[in-house]
Amino acid sequence: MATTRKLSPTEGESKHSQDMQLDEKLIPRKVQSLCSVRYGVAFILQLCNIILMSQNTIMNITMVAMVNNTDLQPQVNVSTEGLPVNSSGGPNKAANSLPAGVPVYNWSPEIQGIIFGSVNYGIILTLAPSGYLAGRVGTKRVFGVALFGSSLLILCTPLAADLGLTVLIVTRIVHGISQGSGLGGQYALWEKWCPPHERSRLCAIALSGMALGPFVAILLGGFISQVIGWPFVFYIFGGLGCVWSLLWVVLVYDDPVSHPWISISEKEYITSSLAQQVSSSRQSLPIKDMVRSLPVWSMILCSLGYQWLITVLVVYTPTYISSAFDINIRDNGIVSALPFLLAWAFGILGGQLADFLLTKNFRLVTVRKLATVLGNLPSSAILVALPYLRSSYITTVTFLIISCGLASLCQSGVSINALDIAPRHSSFLMGVARGFGYIAAVLVPTVSGFLLSQDPEFGWRNIFFLLFAINTLGLVFYIIFGEADVQDWAKERKVTRL
Repeated sequence: MATTRKLSPTEGESKHSQDMQLDEKLIPRKVQSLCSVRYGVAFILQLCNIILMSQNTIMNITMVAMVNNTDLQPQVNVSTEGLPVNSSGGPNKAANSLPAGVPVYNWSPEIQGIIFGSVNYGIILTLAPSGYLAGRVGTKRVFGVALFGSSLLILCTPLAADLGLTVLIVTRIVHGISQGSGLGGQYALWEKWCPPHERSRLCAIALSGMALGPFVAILLGGFISQVIGWPFVFYIFGGLGCVWSLLWVVLVYDDPVSHPWISISEKEYITSSLAQQVSSSRQSLPIKDMVRSLPVWSMILCSLGYQWLITVLVVYTPTYISSAFDINIRDNGIVSALPFLLAWAFGILGGQLADFLLTKNFRLVTVRKLATVLGNLPSSAILVALPYLRSSYITTVTFLIISCGLASLCQSGVSINALDIAPRHSSFLMGVARGFGYIAAVLVPTVSGFLLSQDPEFGWRNIFFLLFAINTLGLVFYIIFGEADVQDWAKERKVTRL
């Protein structure tokens, strides 16, 4: 009768080492990189992330045009909250520069915070499940449906705002469900497309779209809002997303084996390099081991602090500039977009630098932690100094640019650490980490709106000090407990039949 025997740890490690040496011999030595299909997939996903994050961000710049600032004009007749009011009644400077007939709303800072944060409720719900689902049915289906759904809901947002505050918030939550499915579902793609020694640069190219998305949205959003009205920002970005989601279905495949245009040499190169990490059979998730793993929790808590930083930068950069310096929405859009352009460039360069350091015999865990420290600590420290520099316009903008640029270095650190510690379950773990991180995306607008309402004079200072404290605590935990070796519970359980 056939029996099974699990390999001992010593035998397993020896077998693993022999397999790795064998695979290294099988991997082609010269395979094109920049013009290859795998880099093409990375750039396509970057464009998808640009669109996805643009749709996530446009409310942050259009809010400046959508809101009637009653704090600056106390004589304004306030209508029912959430309903349009006559913009001729004395709204803020940004609203006065808008085209005639564009609706303006009386939303307090607390209400604005709820609107900002509502999309993140849906994102939290779907990040981890979408990562798991993409690992089962493929990223092509999950991400394609998510991008198309997100685009349709963005097209409906102006109508939802016109129907009332409740309808708008519900629409934003459903939009978040689509957004979360796209943000969490894309990581499964790299389990089958990304050779380990190219992991940092390929993932950085794709993830950098999340930084360039806010740049495009804020830059064009301010211009479009001033020229033809804020509703057209939603119509334009929603339409582009619908078109690109159709192209995604045609151009992207879940793995190199099923791709019709990839060369044989590149296909063998990718599959051989991942032979020890991609399971031939679908294994159940080791949930108990994940819950007990300190490296997993260090990644989750650091992601929470990092997301708190990113949310403050993305959501409140236009609002902070508007409150500190009296400029119109077009100029606000240009200035608020500049930090994210540098973040896009730093994200790509950070991935190249991380892989370069690995070729110089730096330990993988050292590279991951170094990228995370450089991305988190200086960025949050710079923001703490902003309230003390409000008299200097140039210094404020410069600090925002540097802070946002450095933050993107985390894309080569904690953001892809799950691919190191558990490559077989990385899409699920990345979804979990980002899901916990998006708790910050829910809390930041609500907490920030409360702080600004309770203490208008020192509200921004309190927001930035709270950011620094939370970000630093998560970073310290990651430095102490973070790892980059494949965990025992993430290795394939091999059996021998006798």
